[in-house]
Amino acid sequence: MVILANDGISTAALEALENEGFRVINTRVAQQQLIPFIQEHEVSALLVRSATQVGRDVIDACPGLKLIGRAGVGVDNIDVGYARKKGLHVVNTPEASSDSVAELVFAHLYGGARFLHEANRNMPLEGDLHFNALKKSFQGGTELRGKTLGIIGFGRIGKAVARIALGAGMKVVFADRNASEERIRLEFYDGQSVEFTLHPSSMEQLLSTSDFVTLHVPSQEDPVIGQKELRMMKEGAALVNTSRGGVIDEVALVEALDAGKIRFAGLDVFASEPRPEVQLLMHPRLSLTPHIGASTLEAQERIGKELAAQVIALLK
Repeated sequence: MVILANDGISTAALEALENEGFRVINTRVAQQQLIPFIQEHEVSALLVRSATQVGRDVIDACPGLKLIGRAGVGVDNIDVGYARKKGLHVVNTPEASSDSVAELVFAHLYGGARFLHEANRNMPLEGDLHFNALKKSFQGGTELRGKTLGIIGFGRIGKAVARIALGAGMKVVFADRNASEERIRLEFYDGQSVEFTLHPSSMEQLLSTSDFVTLHVPSQEDPVIGQKELRMMKEGAALVNTSRGGVIDEVALVEALDAGKIRFAGLDVFASEPRPEVQLLMHPRLSLTPHIGASTLEAQERIGKELAAQVIALLK
């Protein structure tokens, strides 16, 4: 049985699948060549990340497919409903990357709060001639300890973010349509643990009281944060999005940054990936990464193992 891991797969996952007798093709096939490649090689399982689109055209043209696997959380690049209607298994790995995404949130938060994104742009250019001027420009940083973090979307990743925030001495509030009281346990290296009980807030309350806001929601038809929501936020608050492009109105965000309403924002995802708008790429108050939330060695190892286990269980 042939498996195409079109966006790559970890070595451990590759070995696990091959040990079960699967033939794994670990080659990147361009989107326009995907259908003929699957047909020619009689692929039974297609494993993807976010780059490969698996729509009705692929599903209809490749009746030999039995399984589509997403190495990650979101499945908006797969027509899940249609695939399942056609009898295909569709699986993903919702738990494997939570900690990696949560740590990236705090990379953006700590970096933005201390102007690291801007300092790293300017120091190589002006550090030798204008060191004292740059020092003065970046001396107004803030601490995260004692501040309020608002988490929109309180699934696995939202909870992982909450654990880091609580450990850093932050107050945590969250908003989620499907959540009620939540208990968050912090576990430490020496076996000790402490538990916190959190209660959901309304969006209005979260936005108006949070010093920092981070989004962890699935892809949406309309932005979760637009002009109305940005106006609700505290003056000088900050915003981070590591979930999906389009959940923040990027035009409204730039306007809020320019007006000083939002102090800084961290973006790992963009509405127009893989070509983010130049206004975002060049903005001095934006901390930017190229959709790398789950891209740690540890997460990719966990993702690969979890995905391989599901493939083996369903196809053997």
